[in-house]
Amino acid sequence: MRRLIAIFSFLILIGYTLPAKADAPGRWTEQQANAWYAKQGWLVGSNYDPATASNELEMWQAETFDPARIDLELGWAESIGLNTMRVFLHDLLWQQDAEGFRKRLDTFLRIAKKHHIKPLFVLFDSCWDPAPRLGPQLPPRPGIHNSRWVQSPGATALDDPAQYPRLEAYVKGVVKAFGKDERVLGWDVWNEPDNTNGGSYAAGEPADKLQRVLFLLPQVFRWAREAGATQPLTSGVWKGGDWSEFEKLSSMERIQLENSDVITFHNYDKPEEFERRVKQLETYRRPVICTEYMARGNGSTFEGTLPIAKREHVGAINWGLVAGRSQTYLPWDSWEHPYTDREPAIWFHEIFRTDGQPYRKEEAELIRQLTR
Repeated sequence: MRRLIAIFSFLILIGYTLPAKADAPGRWTEQQANAWYAKQGWLVGSNYDPATASNELEMWQAETFDPARIDLELGWAESIGLNTMRVFLHDLLWQQDAEGFRKRLDTFLRIAKKHHIKPLFVLFDSCWDPAPRLGPQLPPRPGIHNSRWVQSPGATALDDPAQYPRLEAYVKGVVKAFGKDERVLGWDVWNEPDNTNGGSYAAGEPADKLQRVLFLLPQVFRWAREAGATQPLTSGVWKGGDWSEFEKLSSMERIQLENSDVITFHNYDKPEEFERRVKQLETYRRPVICTEYMARGNGSTFEGTLPIAKREHVGAINWGLVAGRSQTYLPWDSWEHPYTDREPAIWFHEIFRTDGQPYRKEEAELIRQLTR
């Protein structure tokens, strides 16, 4: 507790103040949010990194940025009617080469627009490896789901308040550059902020990670608004519990829902649970978008989820477009039992094989029919 008080004292000393109240100045009204959503049509897409990238650093660094492959894969997405992609960025990319990163983002947006796709950009992420490093990324670990994905910010930056101004500069720099760009759908400011990675990297996480993220998350919303974002801001709820009762929400979920212009959530469960979650979130009277779903082995499928999402006019962004270096076609249990000597009985995520053929032709046709 003394350490946390010292951190807050230091932050206040350098100009960072705790939010005065929870009503999120600058947040869109319900009317503004619903008017924006009415112009978008039904949003359907995938979480995206190209098959040539094992994580967001490998996707975006100059040496491994692959616009030709991105163009090819987004063409496959367009062919089945997908119109958005959720794409992860990273603070170290801005620190490494802000101007080069900005140019690569612009290149990506030009390719996406060519294919009638508007991306939702993710600024920070609490999932997987807490020790990101610039430069060549290690090869994927054989047989393991998402074995090289990295957090942003990493544990070192999260543990050092002196780096928070750098994080602010990253958020404001990216949003200032693209916050008025009609090619951008919106900003997912922090993915699963209260994920402590118990089954993979728990030992490398700061002991007070949640307290630090609880402090930073409302700041990130504020930084993006101060940078002039004209697109909606959000951060998706993803854990259990009843999201319809505000009093029962965790502290993190309250910050997420109080600050989000549009409501986003994750759900990798069967259709009835997906529908229950939708009904809970519809009580906030704002647009609802599921930014992660579809895990075949867990009962979350296109045929089960997408018809519900269309009926309720809920956006649907599944995990994974093309099988590749992220290896997310492998199930979560590969962390305990790597698939080094066998293929999974069914793919966990992804729509397309690396050569562009659908994993299941009937799934691709269903998506195509529903998005017409």
